[in-house]
Amino acid sequence: MRYPVAIEPASETTAFDVVVPDLPGCFSAGDTLDEALTGAEEAAAAWIDAALDDGDTIPPPTSLDALQCNPAYDGWVFAVITIEPGLWDDTIERVNISLPRRVLRRLDASARAADETRSGYIARMALGSTVPA
Repeated sequence: MRYPVAIEPASETTAFDVVVPDLPGCFSAGDTLDEALTGAEEAAAAWIDAALDDGDTIPPPTSLDALQCNPAYDGWVFAVITIEPGLWDDTIERVNISLPRRVLRRLDASARAADETRSGYIARMALGSTVPA
């Protein structure tokens, strides 16, 4: 998916600032334009991941034409960043993992103590939530 970004040019004392207007609060900065755009792609991916974890909908991208007409970005330049479409994929997939038995016993005991399945427990831990949903 491609999202437009607005870039505030750097000066001798400031870095390039990049905002992703369709993703409120999503921004980046860098000493070079390449750094700033790479940071914007990483920030947008993190924004989308967090929004999906929170059950929020992801806003569709606006057109570059609409962004250029926004007076808030007078004097800025515009570009497009690409966000990996796999971020939106919540398809359940069966996987086979190999763990030492002692680790598997601890995992299963922790899942039971949290009143969760093994898969649910692993997913929750991977998403960084320490409190059962």
